[in-house]
Amino acid sequence: MSVQPLQLDLDGLQVRGLRCGTSGARKVLALHGWLDNAASFLPLAALLPALDLVLLDLPGHGHSDHLPAGTPYTGANAIVHVLDVADALGWDRFSLLGHSMGAGISSLLAAVAPQRVQALIAIEGLGGLSAPASETVTRLREHVTAVRSLADKRLRVFPDLAAPVRARMRANQLSEASARLLVERGVKAVDGGWSWRSDPRLMLPTAVRMTDPQIRDVLAAIVCPTQVIYATPAQVYLPEPQRSEWTALLPHGQVHTLPGHHHLHMDQPEAVAALITAFVDTLPPSA
Repeated sequence: MSVQPLQLDLDGLQVRGLRCGTSGARKVLALHGWLDNAASFLPLAALLPALDLVLLDLPGHGHSDHLPAGTPYTGANAIVHVLDVADALGWDRFSLLGHSMGAGISSLLAAVAPQRVQALIAIEGLGGLSAPASETVTRLREHVTAVRSLADKRLRVFPDLAAPVRARMRANQLSEASARLLVERGVKAVDGGWSWRSDPRLMLPTAVRMTDPQIRDVLAAIVCPTQVIYATPAQVYLPEPQRSEWTALLPHGQVHTLPGHHHLHMDQPEAVAALITAFVDTLPPSA
């Protein structure tokens, strides 16, 4: 598989990623999960050669720039950035492939800009994480406290890559090979070893989350063909019956479950790629 580096200038914000597959084929933007990067999709991309795949490092992740001071990482800003990427690529219409946080962003984008999105494939995420309205003040307090103490925090330095690889394996149940893919693109060389490239602000508690009714409104507005792929057993932050109730709101949705963990697209790429290929084969020809 030929993988080419990608760099786009979005009014001074450098967004980077990888491009692979077949030029001129169905255009697909792949959006990774929280604290992951474009390498999250490399195992899957190798099995989807018939697509024109752009694997993004979302702002603040991987090799992309951090957002400027005072610009928060929000779902609304992410929608704008992804549309800016599509414009820079010259893609008027495209499909979205998202994992976890990337699946949440893709859901929002498909609902907000239906004229741009031909199809949506969401892996281990849909709509976003919800919270009851009664948690609003508590979340805001936690966010403000964390923001005001961020300047005092120092980046951890690892003498070699073994420690961060082990950390990703423990945190996400990843194989060593998958964890190493993410780590090698997710760290930078510093005095004394390596530190994470990701913006420390990504670790801040979310100031405001949508409520369940708001996410239901988003899902009902996704009019493109949608495939949702979940690992089973369900994750604690998207439990049953919530995830089944949410997917049932999709006007043109289909749902599949596979035994595995949150990063099943990395450790079980063959099974996930087979589902995606079968779904893509049902879509109308790409413009």
